[in-house]
Amino acid sequence: MQNLFLYNSLSNKKERFEPVKEGYVGMYVCGPTVYSNVHLGNVRTFMSFDMIYRYFLHLGYKVRYVRNITDAGHLTDDSDEDKISKKARLEQLEPMEIVQRYTTDFHDILNKFNFLPPSIEPTATGHIVEQIEAIETILKNGLAYEVNGSVYFDVIKYNEKEHYGILSKRNIEDAIENTRNLEGQSDKKNPQDFALWKKAEPEHIQRWNSPWGSGFPGWHLECTVMSTKYLGEQFDIHGGGMDLKFPHHECEIAQAQACNHINPVKYWLHGNMLTMNGKKMSKSTGNNILPEEIFSGENDNISKAYSPSVARFFMMQAHYRSILDFSNDAILAAEKGYNRLLEAIELSKRLEASETSTLGVKAWSQKCYEAMNDDFNSPILIANLFEAVKWINLINDGKESLSSKDLELLTSTINTFVFDILGLENAQMQDDNSEKIDGLVHLLIEMRKKARDDRDWALSDKIRDELMDLGIQLKDGKDGTTYSLN
Repeated sequence: MQNLFLYNSLSNKKERFEPVKEGYVGMYVCGPTVYSNVHLGNVRTFMSFDMIYRYFLHLGYKVRYVRNITDAGHLTDDSDEDKISKKARLEQLEPMEIVQRYTTDFHDILNKFNFLPPSIEPTATGHIVEQIEAIETILKNGLAYEVNGSVYFDVIKYNEKEHYGILSKRNIEDAIENTRNLEGQSDKKNPQDFALWKKAEPEHIQRWNSPWGSGFPGWHLECTVMSTKYLGEQFDIHGGGMDLKFPHHECEIAQAQACNHINPVKYWLHGNMLTMNGKKMSKSTGNNILPEEIFSGENDNISKAYSPSVARFFMMQAHYRSILDFSNDAILAAEKGYNRLLEAIELSKRLEASETSTLGVKAWSQKCYEAMNDDFNSPILIANLFEAVKWINLINDGKESLSSKDLELLTSTINTFVFDILGLENAQMQDDNSEKIDGLVHLLIEMRKKARDDRDWALSDKIRDELMDLGIQLKDGKDGTTYSLN
């Protein structure tokens, strides 16, 4: 296995990856709450972990990747009604109709972005029994209390022996200042305590029977229950957005410790946010874009439509822990880079091997792995891939050469990283009309060649220039004329 280092949010430093069980990886990522269309910021987080999942698979690990669906309405702010129930009430639908609609949307969008499906995709409503059992265990261990049909986690009592704040680096005083003023707060012993089970008010649609009466589980409990059920009391990686570090992930640690007396996760990985035009994405201000609007071009913030693979390449150009800003100029530049990369890969299929090599392919291939082994550094990887693009063009022009062994290593490595690990697809090849376009362009290339042979320079230039106006650039080389789509 490779010498892989991950940035662990628990220690705030890079650590060498050593799995709980040799050859196996257990990874849990917090999935969506399905009450609205998945937005691009969510997609970026899930895409980062899709890339990480792909790399572990490539390295030969047996990976169990668990990503949940939150389909039980939790109170996460100071409103009286959860988001799923509120949406269901407004649209006069059953909560599960809302859940089904937006779960389907989530899967459709991720499929378009070429995500690999997780090994297990459990739902909160499918694990109510296990959540009740976990609450009973925490009560039995003296770290929770029941008041008026609700059950709360006793943070002060827990903090006597453990550290509530170990992940977010907060102390109890910070937790008090940042505690949300939720409905029923007066039932708590301490303001920083959090709900494990909430009594359902009459207007709350989603509710289940429990030993404490009719209610619903707290926001944080499902992830503790499902991650440890499918990955064990301690597992390798827990991922999610940085916005979940506190309180969600902090509470997950506390619940797992209270149940199983062990820190549940070895490596906590957190992805950073996606901004737009230098500002936070927000539906209320209009500074927002949905994935489907990128694919259709129907958004005032972009000048044209972009394929899912171009959007994926745009996001892979930034490190998963860095803030990434989306803008029309940024994705337009990404499209140009993506086209250059895919054109070089197509060109590499036609390269001829030489007896000797003038380029150090083995060292270059190792640099690609070194980038990914350094906390999945996709931007450095992509820089290395563009070094190979330059090489491919130089070989095609007869200025450099590779032996058959090195040429095979170059093409296999670039294909592996572009398609298997970064998860890109050839958008041009996906187009149903690509074969027709290719045929028409080659017909025009032949007509231009005849015009040049006949010294009809005006017709030759007219074909070249009008193709350029259509975004098709001709390239004349020693082996004939090729083209690229800009």
